[in-house]
Amino acid sequence: MDVKSALKYMLFSTMAFACMNATVKHLKDVNAYQIVFFRSFGSLFFTFGFLLKNKIPIIGKHNTLLILRSVVGASSMLLFFMSVKYLSIGTAVSLRYTAPIFAAIMAVFLLRERVKPLQWLFFALSFIGVIVLKGLDAHISGKGLILVLIAAVLSGLVYVIISKIGNREHPAVIVNYFMVIATVLGGVLSINNWISPKGTEWLFLGALGVFGYLGQIYMTKAFQIASTNIVAPLKYIEVVFTATIGVMFFQEVYTLWNLLGIALIIGGLLLNVWYKSKYNT
Repeated sequence: MDVKSALKYMLFSTMAFACMNATVKHLKDVNAYQIVFFRSFGSLFFTFGFLLKNKIPIIGKHNTLLILRSVVGASSMLLFFMSVKYLSIGTAVSLRYTAPIFAAIMAVFLLRERVKPLQWLFFALSFIGVIVLKGLDAHISGKGLILVLIAAVLSGLVYVIISKIGNREHPAVIVNYFMVIATVLGGVLSINNWISPKGTEWLFLGALGVFGYLGQIYMTKAFQIASTNIVAPLKYIEVVFTATIGVMFFQEVYTLWNLLGIALIIGGLLLNVWYKSKYNT
């Protein structure tokens, strides 16, 4: 187990995802459909290349689950990108990270998994964070909140579907299906909503796929060489990086209630990761 390298990979991954989030925020004049299209199409060059280079069959064995995962994941990504138009990027990312809570709830009914009482307490702590964000801060957009929470629910369903697939499909095949479906979805929805990018917007649209791929590949590398209980908590550093970029480049302001809400959300999720790793639930 190479902990030092895993930490470096995870930090690089979270920074890449933070840059992708900031890029989405920067492209305020480009609609979310086009952002989904360019983000997914850009990553296809990497995923297809990896599959061809390693001679991995592009068509998986469990197509129904792969397509379902891809449609749900693409819908979640679209709603998240739409929410960034209304929320500060740090807040949007924090709310999206409630996905594991919804995944745990759905897993109880769909996969017959057990959730221990203390875990429910940690999940409740995170939900209190959501209430603090909206209930005690009048500046939080209700529309943005609804969009990102639906995105989180769908993202939680993605976790459940991936658990159902298990090790029966290569991770690159799963990601490739996701990128193909997301490209098609974003492309079709963009036809009647196309806004021609101008100047450097083309460069930023191209960067979306690069940042997304780098974030995904280095996160995978980190999980491959170190235990989950060491690596998983570091993923939440993405919130810190994203919020910092928001303050520095977009003049976003985080109130005391914003910070308290974000701290409760991330704190509850970190406690759940710790508890699961310690007691192997």
